[in-house]
Amino acid sequence: MGKDEGSMADEEWERFLREAEAGTKGAPEEPSARARMVARRLREETGPPEPWRGHQPARRRGGKVWYAAGLLVAVALLVVALDPGRVAGWFGGGGAGAGAGGESTPLAVESQRPDQAPPTEGVALLPTIAHPFRGSPAVRWGDGTAGIGMPEARATGWMSKAEVARTLERTRDFLAASSLDPGVLRGERPRKAIALINPHQPDVKDCLATAFRAPSQKNDPLLLFSRFDTTKVRLVGDVVKVRGRITYREGDRGAVEVTTDVTYVYPVAPAAAGIDEVARTIVRREVVMSWDDPVKVVVDPGTFSLVSYKVDTANSECGVFNGYFTPRFGSDPVTSPPRNGPEVDPYDRSASMEKRMREGCGTVSRS
Repeated sequence: MGKDEGSMADEEWERFLREAEAGTKGAPEEPSARARMVARRLREETGPPEPWRGHQPARRRGGKVWYAAGLLVAVALLVVALDPGRVAGWFGGGGAGAGAGGESTPLAVESQRPDQAPPTEGVALLPTIAHPFRGSPAVRWGDGTAGIGMPEARATGWMSKAEVARTLERTRDFLAASSLDPGVLRGERPRKAIALINPHQPDVKDCLATAFRAPSQKNDPLLLFSRFDTTKVRLVGDVVKVRGRITYREGDRGAVEVTTDVTYVYPVAPAAAGIDEVARTIVRREVVMSWDDPVKVVVDPGTFSLVSYKVDTANSECGVFNGYFTPRFGSDPVTSPPRNGPEVDPYDRSASMEKRMREGCGTVSRS
């Protein structure tokens, strides 16, 4: 990624925003091929995503459970929400659920899409501050990037085996910087993650230039980055449980096209002091990125072009686009309209993201 591959100085960020809003003279057309690739991928899908749908909150542990799903890139955004009822505490550290209500044996990393949902044993157990993942399949998932399955590198497209290996590492770096970085989770700008995105994509530049200043359904930072408003909720502990995998293939013009499909489990509690009620926000993201040959595509060294990105979120308010996940707790008053979508298991990774996008707003079977 060049000499400063992990950061973006404030002046660079401001320059990025200015260029995005003003446009760049003679901007290359090549990155817009990403839009054609997105259109091609969408035509291959079996059907269009569902519009917003309501549902009647399902009762669980004295609370309401909501679910929603989101998708961007020339498609529609669908968001999920879940209100875990009366969950008290969670997220005390790595493997916090072990020995206190869950299997302690960690799962091997995921190498392919599973064919069924995780078992439901122990689902009735409530998490605590000391044991945040108790009662959840995530208790056996990896901590942070340790939960992401990495494929073996091989020469592909314009890259040698060693270059592919480095590309896979950079891909994982992006996932860490966008969805696991403690500062980003607490609302900071994801500068390290943005520094890995090809700045020569006009549509992406426009989106990033406005997403943090004026978030909306069209320009929603949550499609790529995980952020919480710390004036309303607090992250409990310093571990995020993760399960997913990275795959790749040769893409257009000899590019290395990498697909990431990863689920993150975040522990949160109300920001108010003395309240230990806890909820889990569960986020599954699929990001497809093209690591292009700079001889054929205008791209800054060490950056990728976005092909598509989708997000499926449990326990974040439906229809709220404020730039932060907005988890609900069992004690929160009901203010959202009823939903009528299907029941979904947010830990079930056996369904494709395309299928999950079409399921719309509904209930979740567990949190």
